[in-house]
Amino acid sequence: MAEEGVTKKDETKKGDHAKGDHPKDEKKESKKGGEHKEEKAKKAKVEPKKDESKKDENFKYIVRLVNTDIDGNKPVVIGLQSVKGVGSRVAEIIVNRAAVNRVEKMGNLDDAKVDELERLITTYIEYAPSWAVNRQHDFETGEDMHLVGVDIEVTLKDDINIMKMIRSYKGVRHEGGQKVRGQRTRSNGRTGLTLGVMRQRAAQPGAAPAEGGAGAKEEKKEKPAAAAPAAAAATKPAATAKPAAAAKPAAAPAAKK
Repeated sequence: MAEEGVTKKDETKKGDHAKGDHPKDEKKESKKGGEHKEEKAKKAKVEPKKDESKKDENFKYIVRLVNTDIDGNKPVVIGLQSVKGVGSRVAEIIVNRAAVNRVEKMGNLDDAKVDELERLITTYIEYAPSWAVNRQHDFETGEDMHLVGVDIEVTLKDDINIMKMIRSYKGVRHEGGQKVRGQRTRSNGRTGLTLGVMRQRAAQPGAAPAEGGAGAKEEKKEKPAAAAPAAAAATKPAATAKPAAAAKPAAAPAAKK
């Protein structure tokens, strides 16, 4: 009997362990549930946004470079492209030569770095290859140059004035305000007083002419021309009858003999 009781107790314990009703298992589950809740609560917490106003006191919102105002929040590579005459390739060369992080904001650079960048831009022709400049074989000097800032506009105006003075094709087109580089002008670039084109409608064959139109006038002109041959034919018999009447007096003397 005792063995039977022991076996029953063991069976009940095994069954409880299998079902997960053991008190230790309940404690483990409760701990896991608490951990999950804590993790969810941490994730649900929203991190406070950093106050953007609390920036470095030395941060420059506008950087003056080669007579150009550059936004201080832009990266160095993008900010240098705000200067006229500096493109993406030139900006990459200058940043690498100045040993500046290309992603660093312009406003975080100190005055020494800004001055160095300006010097590298103005002296770009000294270390750049001839194929990487924006003005090759200058008209007056014949040298390679790299124009930056206001120099580009001034040089462009001088080149256009020279073309107008020598009366070249491009200069004449510049004077008239027309396209210079061979673009089509039929649909685009229409300047002056020409606003539209009036097209004459061609008369379709077999169509009835409109009343009072050009077709009616042509018919009126054709009718007298068609009646002229009929009038000429009516006058022909009268002209042939005259010789017959003149022959009768000549035959009368022959009958008297």
